[in-house]
Amino acid sequence: MSFELGPISLTTETDTVIFAQKIASILGAGETILLEGDIGAGKTAFSRAVIRARLGYEEDVPSPTFTLVQTYEDDPDIWHFDLYRLSHPDEAIELGIDEAFETAICLIEWPDRLGDLAPQDALVLKLSAGDPHTATLSGPDHWKPRLEAAGV
Repeated sequence: MSFELGPISLTTETDTVIFAQKIASILGAGETILLEGDIGAGKTAFSRAVIRARLGYEEDVPSPTFTLVQTYEDDPDIWHFDLYRLSHPDEAIELGIDEAFETAICLIEWPDRLGDLAPQDALVLKLSAGDPHTATLSGPDHWKPRLEAAGV
């Protein structure tokens, strides 16, 4: 079973930060958010806000566009992937994504590059640029009560 929630209006960057903080509060080890959306839809802005909320301070959070992955030490660690430049799912394995799926919180931009490697129990966040930006959440039913409890 699965659910879909949205569209959620993200009129300002502050709206995105608040939305990300709510989601950050429910994430644990071995959980993944698959971030879908066109360039400029807000995937990195959302990820940056989740990472800062989890860390509890204003960390410099660069886009992993060129490094492909940025890691942040926390409990659990956070791995932020940008897979845009990957040409085959096996390249994600070389980045250590399989290990991260088991032990870390994973934020994955361009998850379509994973093919069959994408975790089936992941939360999917589809962001759309527009006036206003919007977000739609979907995934397995176990996410829904947790999101509701967080005020999403």
